[in-house]
Amino acid sequence: MARKERADNADTANPGRLKQIALTYKMTRRADSKVGLVVAAVGIVTFGVFLAIGFLIDHPVYLGILGFLLAFLAMAIVFGRRAERAAFGQMEGQPGAAASVLQNVGRGWSTTPAVAMNRSQDVVHRAVGKAGIVLVAEGNPNRLKSLLASEKKKMARIVVDVPVHDIIVGNDEGQVPLKKLRTTMLKLPRVLTGPQVTTANDRLRAMGDLMSNMPLPKGPMPKGMRMPRGGKMR
Repeated sequence: MARKERADNADTANPGRLKQIALTYKMTRRADSKVGLVVAAVGIVTFGVFLAIGFLIDHPVYLGILGFLLAFLAMAIVFGRRAERAAFGQMEGQPGAAASVLQNVGRGWSTTPAVAMNRSQDVVHRAVGKAGIVLVAEGNPNRLKSLLASEKKKMARIVVDVPVHDIIVGNDEGQVPLKKLRTTMLKLPRVLTGPQVTTANDRLRAMGDLMSNMPLPKGPMPKGMRMPRGGKMR
């Protein structure tokens, strides 16, 4: 009975995975029309090389099987990288794209999206981990400087002896491209212990965030509601 249930679960999971792969392929193909040709070419070339070596050393069956397995692996790697590149390409320039990346950095990081924002929708997100506090900003670099400075000033009253890093997402000099944001954060030196991270997080949460500090009316959002004057939404 238990075996039958496991088999039913596996049958249910497999179509779900195949559907997800098909959906990912369709989304990738919209931004990368050559993804199918490239992945197929990688598989054929990999399999062909191993099969040719197999004939040369008089072991075509063994090398053919090995080539097939490695071809499948190579196709999966190439497809994954091109799918990731296409996803970042579609996200780039969209509001909140950096927050989406931050929430998938990995374990050990706590992310609070949109801790500060101005009327032009330049926004600052906050991530806390063993590297300290990282403020990730997206928008106009000139306007973001004042947002970052103000956020650092507020945090300085709450947390001490915690390193603060700031990153502006973009493709200009001194900025970090969206596709490299996760890698950049993971490369930051780890200087805090687990308890120190927890303490810093608790103190920062006590400050509240943008949404909790906004005076929102009860009921439906009024039409034509604008952000308050004075720059930031705090």
